Amino acid sequence: METDDVSVREQLFHNRVRETIICVLLFTCLYIVSYLILARFKKTAEFVTDDIEDATVNRIALWLCTFTLSVAVCAVLLLPISILSNEVLLTFPHSYYMQWLNGSLIHGLWNLVFLFSNLSLVFLMPFAYFFTESEGFVGSKKGVMARVYEAVVLLLLLALLVLGIVWVASALLHDNLARKSLYDLWEYYLPYLYSGISLFGVLLLLLCTPFGLSRMFSVTGRLLVKPQLFEDVDDALSCTTLEEDSLYRKLKCGSSQSCWVKLNIEAMKKEHQAVQTKRIALEKRRKASPWQRNLGYPLAMLMLLALTVLCVLMVCFNVLELLLDETAMPRGMEDPHLGMASFSMFGSLGAAVQVVLILYLMVSSVVGFYSSPLFTSLVPRAQDTNLTQMIANCVSLLILSSALPVFSRTLGITRFDLLGDFGRYNWLGNFYVVFLYNMLFAGLTSASLIKTVTWAVQRELIRAFGLHRLPLTVSRSTVPFRLLLASGLSKIQ
Repeated sequence: METDDVSVREQLFHNRVRETIICVLLFTCLYIVSYLILARFKKTAEFVTDDIEDATVNRIALWLCTFTLSVAVCAVLLLPISILSNEVLLTFPHSYYMQWLNGSLIHGLWNLVFLFSNLSLVFLMPFAYFFTESEGFVGSKKGVMARVYEAVVLLLLLALLVLGIVWVASALLHDNLARKSLYDLWEYYLPYLYSGISLFGVLLLLLCTPFGLSRMFSVTGRLLVKPQLFEDVDDALSCTTLEEDSLYRKLKCGSSQSCWVKLNIEAMKKEHQAVQTKRIALEKRRKASPWQRNLGYPLAMLMLLALTVLCVLMVCFNVLELLLDETAMPRGMEDPHLGMASFSMFGSLGAAVQVVLILYLMVSSVVGFYSSPLFTSLVPRAQDTNLTQMIANCVSLLILSSALPVFSRTLGITRFDLLGDFGRYNWLGNFYVVFLYNMLFAGLTSASLIKTVTWAVQRELIRAFGLHRLPLTVSRSTVPFRLLLASGLSKIQ
């Protein structure tokens, strides 16, 4: 009996060591990828300075931003990894090489992501901001430690302020419970704060994702080569070449002109570089093969349209299930029984579609976030993003990514229930909140999709038939359809 107990303890120990090694390896890979991404966007002048103290502070802040971004990427991959792990175990139930893939590993990964995401949002990112902005207390010895002391003090004051706001909010909403649990910080107030942060993230996804789904068509259209019917590359290239030559002549003779022209030399240089970059991109697009030009763009547009329509249909189906079956409500589970049954009624194919839709929704939310007029100033620029913008971007991406599992489960994109503390949010059990959320998402996405498709088709047809060259006094809506069709046929011929 004692030998059996020892073998069980050894097995538990080996399992824990194996899970720790897998999590460390996964996070290390994500950390390296995140660092490479941030190194592409960081402003080099902030890290190569004569002031060693500023360079050290900026480097530490960059490490904290890298940690936060790696946690955000891991949060995005939570549901895809969990769904694919279940399908792998269903396919290879007795494989010796798949024994490391179990429910304990997935559950531990969810708990780590929850812990690190809240640690980054509440402590690391505010500390990184205060650390970069601090200079040390007045009268204290200057140095890195003086900045650390000031940043820690500011962080403690911010924590007290936030906890006070949380206590007041809980007292207004749950009067008796708040009075009884005044000193119950860990068991009540921190989960209450996390629930509020998740609700904010889910609401931000509700606003950004429908807008991003509509913007994905225009963003993809700029990356791909359009067919000749929708874009005249030769005409655009000739105009860009003429513009570049004109700017080059102005720059060449700018030194012999008057003083006010000399003052605009720098602005003209930047404009010349932008036009040159545009010309190089157009030359690459002109060299595209006919298959890439005539087949790639329509297939990409059809795929985006199919994914968007599929998302709306799944949300509508989830609304019907919410009305008929209470098990459709999002809830948490403690023990994920992986390898027992598929989380999609269509088996492995349906699970693969769920993973694609989850990643597509995340990309769309990021596109919608950066396309919003409120957050356009946060758009990172290569080699020209300062640390304050980098911190703001990492916080924004972490809020969006940490809310993605709750967002996907609330909309019914997947049936994989939330693990760990992700399923303990207070508002998840409210039927009216979940139902209204699904209805708003379906309505906003449908409206954005209809508006985008109709306006995009009208714009491309007007450009293809040359009607965009009409003077502003001529209304394009008054052009007869027969003339429009005739001009289109002559252009095709």
